Amino acid sequence: MGSWFFRSGWSKGELARQVNRRARLLGAHHISTDTSRVRRWLDGEQPREPIPRILSELFSERFGCVVSVEDLGLRTHHQAPSVSGVDLPWTGPQTVALISEFSRSDLMLARRGFLGTSLALAAGPSLVEPMQRWLVPAPGGAAAEGLTDGLRPERPRRARLSGPELDMLESTTRMFRQWDAQCGGGLRRKAVVGQLHEVTDLLQEPQPQAISKRLFRAAAELAELAGWMSYDIGLQPTAQKYFVLALHAAKEAGDRSLGSYVLSGMSRQMIHLKRPEDALELIHLAQYGGRESATARTQAMLYSMEARAYANMGQPHKCHRAVKTAEDTFADSEPGDGDPDWIRFFSEAELHAENAHSYRDLAYVAGRSPTYAHLAQPSMLKAVEMFGQEIDGETGGGHQRSYALNLIGMATIHLLQREPVQCTVLAQQALRAAQTVCSERVNNRLRKTVDSAVREYGHVAEVSQLADELAHHLPDSVEAKHVAV
Repeated sequence: MGSWFFRSGWSKGELARQVNRRARLLGAHHISTDTSRVRRWLDGEQPREPIPRILSELFSERFGCVVSVEDLGLRTHHQAPSVSGVDLPWTGPQTVALISEFSRSDLMLARRGFLGTSLALAAGPSLVEPMQRWLVPAPGGAAAEGLTDGLRPERPRRARLSGPELDMLESTTRMFRQWDAQCGGGLRRKAVVGQLHEVTDLLQEPQPQAISKRLFRAAAELAELAGWMSYDIGLQPTAQKYFVLALHAAKEAGDRSLGSYVLSGMSRQMIHLKRPEDALELIHLAQYGGRESATARTQAMLYSMEARAYANMGQPHKCHRAVKTAEDTFADSEPGDGDPDWIRFFSEAELHAENAHSYRDLAYVAGRSPTYAHLAQPSMLKAVEMFGQEIDGETGGGHQRSYALNLIGMATIHLLQREPVQCTVLAQQALRAAQTVCSERVNNRLRKTVDSAVREYGHVAEVSQLADELAHHLPDSVEAKHVAV
């Protein structure tokens, strides 16, 4: 662990603070690390769970690659494949059992911090190769027969759920999705997980084929949303597990478009974890799987994620081509295309935001290139304006988190263009927006942007004042406030 620590540039106190902050985020309030404890770890003391997994996540984020517990020279408890792995059986009954087991464990243990830190992130071939089996045709079985116990009934059974009851279940999922956009992942995550667990209970009863497929689709949407919310609040291994289970459920539902959407979320997570090559493979898999069924809006979203992956790989020509294809494909989308609810978030504002972030990311990869920052600016500005108008509109609500993220994105562009005062103006607006959502992703991006501004322009009065405001209005303890709700 020592070599990783010394290369990180952290002090012992800083690492202790980060461990405590992540532990609070996970609900492990019993953890209170200090500099003397860090010193003992560096001298060879083996910390108890969940500390090894926390350290793995922190160093992975610091170095932009997956740093496993074993890489740090630490020990971790053996985990059952159903808990720790992503290479899971592609069968209906086992998918239901795994979702039920994992959601129950999440509901019971996440409050105490034992679930999220007992998981290991998969990356590279160990992640991509199992996901490729999503496209392998499944033999006739549980979903095909409308059963989840693998048994054929002696006589037809009456549906356990009526059409209106299923409609209500699906409308609840739409409501959860709206809450996430407005409030961030921290406020309602446990409610989504609870609803997911209830759906698995229904799937464990014999159902006709049509009902079974709708229930699997509902399970896939809820698992994807649980993964997205977990990702938003910084529970990366938990998020990945839900994404994998969502893909399995989408396969049982026979919904390849939904599967493509799940893979796009996994790709976004890999970009966040500085694994753009993995992100690109996942997106290409999503594009291939959804090539015949995905609407134009969905395809445009996938092209925009492809651009993000190419940007982070430092491939400007392929990035620009994917951006242009995303714009052209989005222009072909129509209100009557039959877009499912899960892709309706991908508005013109979201298209501008994704393409702007691609060029912004490319600017960083290219050594803070002013050329790519200049390319990002008009699209980012358009995204900020459109999200702001949506929030100020008569309907209220809106995509508060997206608005905050794009304000931060605009602030980083001004920083790239060496305009610290303009950066602080946008960052202050983002700080106000961040206080309206419970999103570790927003908080972290804002902190990193302000830290960068302080490192470069700490002598500028506006930057110094912004740092003080951030410390006062967004202290470390705020991020864990609603995580367990």
